Amino acid sequence: MTRSAAPAWLYVTPLLLLLAACGSAPHKTSTASAPPPKPIDRTTSTITVNSDDRREVVLYALSLLDVNYQFGGANPEAGMDCSGLVYFIYKNALGINLPHNAAEMARLSKPVDTRALEAGDLVFFNTLNKPYSHVGIYIGDGKFVHAPSSKSHIKVESLKSPWFAARFEGGRTLIAGR
Repeated sequence: MTRSAAPAWLYVTPLLLLLAACGSAPHKTSTASAPPPKPIDRTTSTITVNSDDRREVVLYALSLLDVNYQFGGANPEAGMDCSGLVYFIYKNALGINLPHNAAEMARLSKPVDTRALEAGDLVFFNTLNKPYSHVGIYIGDGKFVHAPSSKSHIKVESLKSPWFAARFEGGRTLIAGR
């Protein structure tokens, strides 16, 4: 008894289907909507959050590592500057609308001793011979996430780095419970 060869289409069709699946656009899954807004108490310049909210701020910050810097930018697709980064994270992680300006963020927040900084607090620097000209988000262990400058990207830095230590103006918080 002789065996006949299977038709070529039996071999080619599955291969073509596999290749077509790899080349198609990924299926977009629906994303959760932004969290309900948490109002800022204008008398104390704080919001009430819990430790999960602080974690959410840090996770958002870390998810944006390597996004390009863009002066005036406030979203990952276009790039971000330092205040745009903080604005984007607080809006998307906690539903808080902050101004897109480091000095205004400092004005709305309250001082925190450097030894008492917690994840999600803001850290400010004088980088342009101007108070509160740069802002980052403290993530713990003496480190913060920020958008440093043009021709760079969002990264983690140490508060102990000589360049940042010389320009550090202090930590501030928008988070109540201190």
